[in-house]
Amino acid sequence: MKILVPLKRVADPDNANKIKIAPDGAKIDTTGLEWKPNPFDEYAVEAALRLTENGATPKVRGGEVVVVTFGPKEADTTLRQMLATGADRAVRVDTTDDALDGSLVARALKALVEREKPDLVLMGKQAVDGDSNQVGQILAELLGWPMATFAATLQEEAGALLVGREVDGGVITLRVKLPAVVTVDLRIVAPTSVYSLATARTHKYADGVRFSALPAIMAAKKKPLIEVPLAELSPDTSLRIAYSKFEPPPVRKAGVKVPDVAVLVDKLVNEAKVL
Repeated sequence: MKILVPLKRVADPDNANKIKIAPDGAKIDTTGLEWKPNPFDEYAVEAALRLTENGATPKVRGGEVVVVTFGPKEADTTLRQMLATGADRAVRVDTTDDALDGSLVARALKALVEREKPDLVLMGKQAVDGDSNQVGQILAELLGWPMATFAATLQEEAGALLVGREVDGGVITLRVKLPAVVTVDLRIVAPTSVYSLATARTHKYADGVRFSALPAIMAAKKKPLIEVPLAELSPDTSLRIAYSKFEPPPVRKAGVKVPDVAVLVDKLVNEAKVL
């Protein structure tokens, strides 16, 4: 199975409180913040590796995992991280974050899919910076492929995937024929969430994404990583979404003590207007 995994680098979500807004409100200032792979995309890479291996002998690969990101030269670091975990090849679409929106990314991915011809496009359900949750859905529509979102489990079948999809009432099981687009949720990296045809159903993975040992990190430097201009994949680089202004949320007012329940109810009704 050949799997294409789009991923995005994001400012470390653990330092979200350090993000600043430019004085004119035109953009988010991430100066000084550490860049990390989007967590949900990391989970997608881990799921892709599990689908292309025998869990008992993971060094014996039965498929190929190709990772792709959109960004400047500095984003190569993110790709190398994924190559160190086991991905086989990487593609960086050369552009800048402010030149992208979900629709443009999906259009460019469509062209890349047509070049690479993967059996599956596997990606995180959303990026933790924009939280748009739209690229996977747009891409599936453009390709005319079946899709499943918010996948918590994946089981490979002959020519298909059995997907446990998280919904409000629990988990719904879908069977999607390949090729397909699937977006994953955080539970996809649980010990018994993903099985390839080669992995026994009794096998249990370690919880979470796999650790990159030093030899793997060194080997990743020699794995193929190519650069593709954005305009080569999508001559139409126009954006469908424009951000007019950013502003921080209002500062929370300090709480006040009330003498009794009657005063509390009065304030909730007449001041906070939540009752």
